[in-house]
Amino acid sequence: TFQTNIVTELKNWKLNLVQHHKLQMRQEKEKHDTQVKQLQNEMENLKELLHTYEISISRKDEVINNLTQALEKQKARVELMRKFTLWRIRHVKAKQEEYAIRMADKHFQTALMKKVWAAWRSVSEERWKEKVARACQLRAEDICVQLTNDFEAKIAELTATLEQTKAEILRLHSERDQYEDTMKKAFMRGVCALNLEAMTMFQSK
Repeated sequence: TFQTNIVTELKNWKLNLVQHHKLQMRQEKEKHDTQVKQLQNEMENLKELLHTYEISISRKDEVINNLTQALEKQKARVELMRKFTLWRIRHVKAKQEEYAIRMADKHFQTALMKKVWAAWRSVSEERWKEKVARACQLRAEDICVQLTNDFEAKIAELTATLEQTKAEILRLHSERDQYEDTMKKAFMRGVCALNLEAMTMFQSK
């Protein structure tokens, strides 16, 4: 009958529509799976790149720590040498003073035991000793001044090196921050792209 034909036609049309819809759904799912795999591959690549950057930053931090420790050791060594030199200078001056006192005592005892000729001779010797002591003192002062200048120049050089190293440390930290910021932005772009694709799929459905 006509009604039966219409019902049959409607069933066929519904069946074709369902099959067409299933085909579209399968195609969209395959497309979606492909895009998800691509995004997963990009995520894996980004993870590997991030790991590489982390290793590089870790090595740079290790180099910075080694340089800082070496500079601190060098600074401590220079400070120790400076203290030792000052101690030697004081020790030499104490020895000179002790020698001058001992010689004065000897001259005093000799002057008491001898008469005028011995006293005159002791006076001459005393003048000579004073000249020698004065010359030794001047020489020691010149040596002290020279050593002080040398150590101050060395300290200034090490200080300049330390400042340069600090500047390099700041630069490396800045590079590390830039690397981390770049990786964060790349990661967020990947996440945003994935979210946008998912929203598009849901809206299309």
